[in-house]
Amino acid sequence: MADRLSPTSYVVLGTIALRGPSTSYDLKRAVGRSIGYFWHFPHAQLYSEPQRLVELGLLDAETEAQGRRRRTFRLTDAGLDELRAWLAEPTPEHFQMRDIAELKLFFNEVGEPGDVARLAREQVAAHRERIAVYEDMQARYADLDAVAKRMITLRLGLEMEHAALRFWSALLDEVG
Repeated sequence: MADRLSPTSYVVLGTIALRGPSTSYDLKRAVGRSIGYFWHFPHAQLYSEPQRLVELGLLDAETEAQGRRRRTFRLTDAGLDELRAWLAEPTPEHFQMRDIAELKLFFNEVGEPGDVARLAREQVAAHRERIAVYEDMQARYADLDAVAKRMITLRLGLEMEHAALRFWSALLDEVG
């Protein structure tokens, strides 16, 4: 089955596994406050993918009889098995970074004088801001046992942001 599932499929399965029964709106909010910091994808997929996973038997769905008729999705045993199998698989893919600033930096010789310095200043500010957000999250959630295992991802995010800040700050010193 794994060949028919996408990373978004696993985002849906994993988010429901962590937070319990969820509507698509619940998924969108939860992803926006967690995975969305490091895994970018069109959030509209969080409205279509759960139904596909229902059809594959990985989720169950229940629709409200009254009111807004929201659909709540629950992980099935097969869905949990699939998620666990995926988590146990090796990950041979090379680290990918889709950074627009890095792409612009690559083509910098085509640009105007001052573009690199301006880009570096913007990136220094952006990475400082993201570090502040991550450090705030770390301070608020570090002592909560319920999310302790997920804080490992936050540590990685902080390391990457500090590395990017060091790079852009050094570049700014060179060209600024």
